[in-house]
Amino acid sequence: MTTYKERNDTRADAPPKLTIAEIFEILADGEVPFRFTAYDGSTAGPEDAKYGMELKTPRGTTYLATAPGDLGMARAYVSGDLDITGTHPGDPYEVLKVMEEQLQFRRPSALTIANITRSLGWELLRPIAPPPQEALPRWRRIAEGLRHSKTRDAEAISHHYDVSNTFYEYVLGPSMTYTCAAYENIGQTLEEAQENKYRLVFDKLRLKEGDRLLDIGCGWGSMVRYAARRGVKVIGATLSREQAEWAQKAIADEGLSGLAEVRHSDYRDIEETEFDAVSSIGLTEHIGVQNYPAYFGFVKSKLRDGGLFLNHSITRPDNNRSARAGGFIDRYVFPDGELIGSGRIITDIQNVGLEVRHEENLREHYALTLAEWCKNLVDNWDACVAEVGEGTARVWGLYMAGSRLGFERNVVQLHQVLSVKLDDKGRAELPLRPWWE
Repeated sequence: MTTYKERNDTRADAPPKLTIAEIFEILADGEVPFRFTAYDGSTAGPEDAKYGMELKTPRGTTYLATAPGDLGMARAYVSGDLDITGTHPGDPYEVLKVMEEQLQFRRPSALTIANITRSLGWELLRPIAPPPQEALPRWRRIAEGLRHSKTRDAEAISHHYDVSNTFYEYVLGPSMTYTCAAYENIGQTLEEAQENKYRLVFDKLRLKEGDRLLDIGCGWGSMVRYAARRGVKVIGATLSREQAEWAQKAIADEGLSGLAEVRHSDYRDIEETEFDAVSSIGLTEHIGVQNYPAYFGFVKSKLRDGGLFLNHSITRPDNNRSARAGGFIDRYVFPDGELIGSGRIITDIQNVGLEVRHEENLREHYALTLAEWCKNLVDNWDACVAEVGEGTARVWGLYMAGSRLGFERNVVQLHQVLSVKLDDKGRAELPLRPWWE
């Protein structure tokens, strides 16, 4: 019986060729915490592990080797060349948690890299086309349009939101709300918590019957309809045509057309002014950090003296690191998306002349929200796959489960910042203490 070395040596002094699992073990810094299997028949990790990872095809190896990190793994997983076992693709949270806590990778020596390269062969190291769910790389987007121009922003929003309204109905539930809910307690349902979030925004903005609200980046119009049901006149704006059409139908179905309107429009094209309040729920992530001064200046120009502005957005836990999203998020979820700390947001709101009156972090609330969205995806998996395809459904399961972990670990946060436009004497008629619960 020949030895492994005898089978694989091509020269007398050549090291043995490595199996896929051996390469994985070399790159892993410590014990592999799950069962790893590869198409070449090799394995690594404990046989009785609760979770597993199966690399099914050479194409998956190419994705992993040519785009190391989260982008390469996402490509292999979305394409179906990499499978996770022991959990559902609609909610791979538990596997991601094990990987985050127990799996680290190390940089191998030059000699080891050479042996890995020889073992895989050049054919597997040649870049190939990514899965169709992937957006263009940044350099291509730059070549085809200025970052955060109206055209490029519309394309980025369409990539994320014009997936399928039916798909979003399955995942988001009846509220059709794709932003963090606000839980009074962990026993609340998702719908109760989303209703509570809109109540919180409504109350913070001190809205009352007859007031005028501008909701920028309004999504499917849930905030628009919540306010209109209470007698507020509302204009919502979204860059997603599918969202606008869905929202307008929902407004008509509820008999709110005399009070509410959702426009398929860039917020910069809204001409009306003198609003009593402006809400921005989940938009700041899309506009670009360098555009904050212009954006908050635009908001100020739309408010009457004494009008209130509520900004609700995902942030980083500090203001020091790059605002750009990682490879997977940028190419599969939010093209051109940027995140920075709440300090930068507050600074730029203040610098345009709005007075910040209150801010709070709802980080844990978003983790709870994401867990419920993943549950919805799992419960409606077959229907979601039929609607958008398995690759897109996998993107959403991976993204939402990973985001849940990020909020739990304080990798990202969710801040609401409330500010007011003062009159020319620095006055605003507001209560001395917070007026909402």
